[in-house]
Amino acid sequence: MNEFEMSRYISETFAGVDVVVEAGNSFFFYNPDPSIPPDHLFPWVTLMTNDINDQFSNLNRSSAYRLNIGVSKATFQTLFGSGKRSANTDRAGQAEAAFSGYDFMALDQVMPHPVYGKMHWVCVLNPGDATIETTVRPLLDEAYAMAGNKYSNRR
Repeated sequence: MNEFEMSRYISETFAGVDVVVEAGNSFFFYNPDPSIPPDHLFPWVTLMTNDINDQFSNLNRSSAYRLNIGVSKATFQTLFGSGKRSANTDRAGQAEAAFSGYDFMALDQVMPHPVYGKMHWVCVLNPGDATIETTVRPLLDEAYAMAGNKYSNRR
């Protein structure tokens, strides 16, 4: 699936999704009631196509995109354990990934998000069909359910 197909899949599969596209990146928010202005505070999934927000994945490559999904702490720990956390900056003051031991430029590998992994976000660059079926869809389902619960709790 390319980024357009993935965006369409998310929009068509999950009801009440509001998509905001900014600088070529898509942010998906849960908003089941169109009569209420959407809450664009925090998305439940994002689809990044460039390096505007971070340069860990080299998304400026041709056709590269990163799907980011917010999951529960339990799911995150099941996938990655307690993780190998890094400091936020290196000695030269440059930003470092929140987790070490991952190639954040690798395609079709589910891994902690390089920045938001500490907030239980996972990512995958250009997921392949098998990864979508076995891992991405269940993670999207969980993230969507969590977004629905947060929405209900605020109402």
